[in-house]
Amino acid sequence: MLDATHDPSARSWITAAQAADCDYTLQNLPHGVFTHKGTLEPPRGGVAIGDQVLDLGHLAATGLLEGQAQVACSVAAGETLNAFMGLGQPAWRSLRRALFRMLSSDADPATQDKVRACLVPMAQAEMKLPVQVRNYTDFYTSLHHAVNVGRVIRPDNPLTPNFQWLPIAYHGRASSVVLSGTAFHRPHGQSRAPGTQAPAFGPCRRLDFELEVGFFVGPDTVLGQPVPLAEARDRIFGMCLLNDWSARDHQFWEMDPLGPFLGKNFCTSISPWIVTMEALAPFRVPFDRLAVDPQPLPYLHDTADRTDGSLDVRLEVHLQTAQHRAHGLPGDRITATSFRHQYWTIAQMLAQHTVGGCNVQSGDLMGTGTISGPTPGEAGALVELSAGGTRPVPLPTTGEERCFLEDGDSVVVKGWCERPGAARIGFGECRGEVLPAVQGV
Repeated sequence: MLDATHDPSARSWITAAQAADCDYTLQNLPHGVFTHKGTLEPPRGGVAIGDQVLDLGHLAATGLLEGQAQVACSVAAGETLNAFMGLGQPAWRSLRRALFRMLSSDADPATQDKVRACLVPMAQAEMKLPVQVRNYTDFYTSLHHAVNVGRVIRPDNPLTPNFQWLPIAYHGRASSVVLSGTAFHRPHGQSRAPGTQAPAFGPCRRLDFELEVGFFVGPDTVLGQPVPLAEARDRIFGMCLLNDWSARDHQFWEMDPLGPFLGKNFCTSISPWIVTMEALAPFRVPFDRLAVDPQPLPYLHDTADRTDGSLDVRLEVHLQTAQHRAHGLPGDRITATSFRHQYWTIAQMLAQHTVGGCNVQSGDLMGTGTISGPTPGEAGALVELSAGGTRPVPLPTTGEERCFLEDGDSVVVKGWCERPGAARIGFGECRGEVLPAVQGV
């Protein structure tokens, strides 16, 4: 539901929140966790606005808030956002509305002065993982990605029979979820080259990124009690950018017959700011399913989810090589698409996750799976863009090309929502750099 916090004409007294292409507008107010750079202070919860971070711990001590908003602010000021996510939608909404009023240009001068004292310039803030990731599940829900990758593995039968009937997923490794900006070493593992009988062990030769978004679970559920699709939307707190780095040669060798293991568990990067589902409300779009396709079974069908269960989040990936950095260049954009093309909604993903009785916990992270659009330039991974390594991807500004990632490459995922009649909502960026494989393994 839209309310005053979505009004595109609303302005903040923080000037930077009105800057062109600002990600953190008054209508956004994403949550994160930070410390002051150069200090040993414990992490604390904050909200991004313009080029500032609102320190929620300091705000809670000002006396400006009361009731449910005060309780929510105190909880959101903690070292992780898990407990705040566990409070549920009424508390999330109460704090959002209170922050919106205090940061709006029509807030009284005394309020502005007190809030101003709680601001930390983003340049002085060191971001931390926003949640304690206790559980991480990665879905596989882009029809275009499934077909593109399927053609590499199974050219004659690219799409598995179950894909159009349920949101497929695997349980990922929570311990290797890292914050944007964290570099990682090229992983080691087994792979078998085409035409050979035995595998070889060594560093990954087909390292890839996966363009995804992640979403975070709100209140805990009880073991054995599924979340119905009609209730799933209200149990999702917000979304971030996610890059599920993939060792394709290791992955394709080990996925016969089980799911991903070493090909996926070495690193998953997420962006630091979590954009709330309430902030994304103006960008909901219908969940489309072609009439010729199988229609969802009853437990995966809900009229409201069908009406506006998808989200138009614009996404793009930039690849910056060592040569780019040496010449002071930001890198080349190699793909761009929208989350609206995904075959299943995030509410359907959560409903599927719990339908067998699996309980989820506050702050659990779910990846949506690689996001690819219907055209070749909208593929969300190098394995698609390069057709399995047979068609190099050009990097025009340096004259280089890539089939897969090389040491020193940085991948930057960006995301935002924008349309006429709504304020821009940005996710920031999710960045990671490939380091050489550890020697002596």
